[in-house]
Amino acid sequence: MTIRILIVDDEALLRMAFSTVLEAQPDMVPVGEAADGAEAVRLARELRPDVVLMDVRMPGTDGIEATRRLVRTSPQSRVLILTTFDLDEYAFAGLNAGASGFLLKNTRPEELLTAIRAVAAGDAVVSPRITRLLLESFRPHIPGGREAGRGAERAERLRRLTPREREVLAEVGRGRSNAEIAATLHLAEATVKSHLGRILHKLELRDRIQAVVFAHENRLIHPA
Repeated sequence: MTIRILIVDDEALLRMAFSTVLEAQPDMVPVGEAADGAEAVRLARELRPDVVLMDVRMPGTDGIEATRRLVRTSPQSRVLILTTFDLDEYAFAGLNAGASGFLLKNTRPEELLTAIRAVAAGDAVVSPRITRLLLESFRPHIPGGREAGRGAERAERLRRLTPREREVLAEVGRGRSNAEIAATLHLAEATVKSHLGRILHKLELRDRIQAVVFAHENRLIHPA
C-alpha cells in the first residue's frame, strides 16, 4: 500500500525537506503541499491523503483549528502534528482536536517515517515525554469516587474486557508501546495489536490516547 501524504507548513524550505525524505520511501508519496491551515483543509477534501503532516503555528488558520476542521470534513485522513515548539498546550490541544499523533520537528527521519506508517495503519503516535505529561496532567483530575452516572457506564464498559485485555489496557495506560507490552506480558507483538483492536472496539474508543484516558479514569493505573 502506498501512503498518500499532504505536507502542511508555512515554510517552503521545510515543505521541500519533508517532501525529499518522503519521496525516497517506496511506500510513500507526497500528494500536495499547503502553506496554511485553510488551504490544508481544502486540499485534504480534494486529494484525500492518508496522512496529513500538520505544522502548528501558521498565519491565518493555525494547525490546531485546521486539524479540528479536517477531522470533521475529511475523516479518512489522519493528522500527525509536527512542531518546533515543545509546549504541552500544543500537544494537548492537537490531540483534543482529533490528531493521531504529535512529534517535534527535530525527530530523526527514521522515527518520523515510522510514525507516519503507524498513523496510516490506524495507530496513535505520541512522543514518550508528551505521554508522560499527559498522564501527569490528567491524574489530579481523577475523582476519588466515580460519579453515579458516568462511573456506572464506564464500569459496565470495562466488564466487556477479558482479564488479558484489562492487562493490555493497563500497560497502554502506562504509555508503553506494543513492543514493550509484548515483552512485559510475554506475548507476540501481533497478539498485543489484536488485543488493542478488540479493546478499542469493545470500549467504543477512537484511538490509543482515549484508551490511556479510559485506563486512568477507571483506576487501572495507580500512580506511584
